Amino acid sequence: MAQTMLTEIRELRHDLQSTAVSIQRVQIVMYRLQAQAAPLDRAVQRLEQARNECKQAKAQQQMAAAAMEQAEARKRNPQNASDQTSAEQLISELQASIEMWASQTQQCQSEQAEAETQFRAEQAKMNELEDQLDQLDQVLAGHDRKR
Repeated sequence: MAQTMLTEIRELRHDLQSTAVSIQRVQIVMYRLQAQAAPLDRAVQRLEQARNECKQAKAQQQMAAAAMEQAEARKRNPQNASDQTSAEQLISELQASIEMWASQTQQCQSEQAEAETQFRAEQAKMNELEDQLDQLDQVLAGHDRKR
């Protein structure tokens, strides 16, 4: 009888140690998951900002192109000589503006590509940690079923 109780106490002790180790592993993965949330949030914000900047640059470029078309129409059909001169000056300014916005669009597309790469990397890290939690959950669930 004493031997049976001693064996059961040893088994309980082993179970408690296993449970404590499992809890510590879960806590470590949870800490990592929380720590990974901040870089992922920053990557999402960076990506959204880059996308918004690209949209704005493209919109500005399109507006300048539309204004250029109107200025060219005014140049082709001037009301007077000063109208033609002002249209030519406006066309020159708009051309510079279009080129500037095209350059800005190209830069923000590069930034957006970098931000997307960073986002995917941070998301992959988060997915890996979530997978680890799922695996630990399955191990713990299997441990519960054994009892």
